[in-house]
Amino acid sequence: MIQPADIREWRDQDVVDEQGRKIGVLEAIYVATATDEPAMATVRTGLPTRHRLVFVPVDDAVVGPGYVKVSYTRSLVKKAPSLGIDDVLPAEQEGAIFQHYGKTYQSGPGGGRQLARR
Repeated sequence: MIQPADIREWRDQDVVDEQGRKIGVLEAIYVATATDEPAMATVRTGLPTRHRLVFVPVDDAVVGPGYVKVSYTRSLVKKAPSLGIDDVLPAEQEGAIFQHYGKTYQSGPGGGRQLARR
């Protein structure tokens, strides 16, 4: 699991799937607004002129030298809801990310966002 103190260290590290296949590069961590614990990461994928950001849960992530290993297959992650490099995640699209990974979605405190970028 990625610890909050480690977030800055692992930005721009390779993200690999459970079999060690590279998915992309870690761009940012999103924390759960209720707990401030890391919940999702955005991973930069695609060709250099057509990068996009895909979301992947980091609940079971393992950090190694130069990589972050997630417990999801590369094909599943690459099919996840995505954003353009400079886009912001709309609150109404958070649920689709959780649904893609078969996770339960509950809005954040007071009906707000569940995820916040760190």
